[in-house]
Amino acid sequence: MNPFEQKPIPLNDSFMDWETMYPKPYSKHDVDPYTKVRIILMNGIETEAVFFSHQFHRNCADNNLRRELAMTRRIEQQQQKHVNWLKPIDETQLENTIGYEHVAVDLTAWLAQNEPDPYVKETLDFALLEDFDHLYRYANLMDLDQNIPAHQLVKNYVEITPGRPTIAEHRHPQEAVRGYTDFKTADIRTKVNTLTILAAEQQTMNFYMNIGNTYYNDLGRQLYMEIAMIEEQHVSQYGSLLDPNATWLENLLLHEYNECYLYYSFYQDEKDPHVKAIWEKHFHQEIAHLHKAAELLAKYENKQWQEVVPGPFPKLLQFHDTRDYLRKILGEQVELTLDKEKVRNVHDLPDNHPFFMYQDKINHDVNTVASHLVIDRHQRMKGEDYRAEVRPHPVEALRNRKEDNTTIGRTKSPELSRV
Repeated sequence: MNPFEQKPIPLNDSFMDWETMYPKPYSKHDVDPYTKVRIILMNGIETEAVFFSHQFHRNCADNNLRRELAMTRRIEQQQQKHVNWLKPIDETQLENTIGYEHVAVDLTAWLAQNEPDPYVKETLDFALLEDFDHLYRYANLMDLDQNIPAHQLVKNYVEITPGRPTIAEHRHPQEAVRGYTDFKTADIRTKVNTLTILAAEQQTMNFYMNIGNTYYNDLGRQLYMEIAMIEEQHVSQYGSLLDPNATWLENLLLHEYNECYLYYSFYQDEKDPHVKAIWEKHFHQEIAHLHKAAELLAKYENKQWQEVVPGPFPKLLQFHDTRDYLRKILGEQVELTLDKEKVRNVHDLPDNHPFFMYQDKINHDVNTVASHLVIDRHQRMKGEDYRAEVRPHPVEALRNRKEDNTTIGRTKSPELSRV
C-alpha cells in the first residue's frame, strides 16, 4: 500500500457532525483485548498529532501556514474524540489502566521484534520490562481493591507477573537522555516505530498525570503517582530517539504518514465491524492530511515527500502473542539500568553513580514506596501476590510470591539469585 497513490478526499468533507463523532462504545465484557489496545493506542496517536500541531503553530510566523495547520488539527481533534469516546461509561479507571499497560507491553514487544536499528531495539527492550511490571502492580491493586482478576481483561494475550521491579526503575533524570536517530539514513520502520512508541508512552503519561489523583484511596493514588513518574522517564527516553535536525514540515509529513500506516494496519486486523469502519474512515481522512503535508513541504521547503518517507508502508503492525519474547528479555535483562546513553548491568556501575544517589533520595524508606506496598499488602491479606503465569518466572529471584523483591536491579547485593 502506497498512500501517496490514493486519491485524497477534500479536507472540508472530513468534518464530522456530533452524531457521527459520538460513537457507539464497546462492551467492556465482550470487547477483544486487542480491539481495546488499538483504541487506546490510536487515541494516543491522535493526541500526539494535536500536540505536535499546536507546537508547530506556536513556532511558526507564517499565518497562511498556520491556517493550514489549524485546518487539519481541527479534524485530528474530532478523530481523537471519535476514538477516545469508544470507551464505555461503565469501564472503571483501573480497568482502563490495565488496558493502557497492555498496550505498553504488547506494542513495545512487537516494535522491538520488528526494529532494524540495534540501538532503538535496545531502548525498546529496556523499557518493555518496566511497563510489564506496571501491569503486575496495577493488577494487584485491582485484585486487592475490587476483587477483579486482571487476566479476565487481557485474557491469555499477556502474562501478569513481575518485570523489572518498579522501585528499581527510578533513575537520575540525566540518565533518561538517549542518543538520537538520523532520519536521513534511518529505515522507515525506525521512523514509524519511534514516533509510535513515543505517542503511546506520552498518552500514558498524560493519562496518569490527569486521573491518578482521582483514585478513591490513598494507596491507589500513591501508585499512580509513582508510576506516572516512570512514564515521564520513558517519554524522555523515547523522545531522545527522534531526530532533532528534522524540520517542522518533515516531521508533519512523518506524523501524517504514521497515522495512515497505523489506521491501515488496524483496519486489516480489526474484528469489531463498528470499530473497523472507524479505522477505515479515519484512514481516508489521513490520506488527505498526508497529501496536504506533502504539498506544504514542497511549497515551503522545496522538498519532495520521497526525501522523508519511501511511499509504500513497511510491514503492517499486527498485535499477537509476545509472551515468549518477553520471557526471554526478562531472563536476560532484568538487572540492567541506564548509564547516560548506555545500558549497563547495575552491578557494573561505580558506587558513586547517580543512579544510587537518586535511589537513596527517593527510595531510602522502602516502606513508603507504593509499588512495593501494593504487593506487600496483597501478600499479607491474601497470602501471596496476584499473578497469571503460564509457567514459573524466568528469573529465580522473582519467583517468591510471598515476598516482594525490592533489591534486584536496584542494588549490588551479592546474595541475589542471578539468572
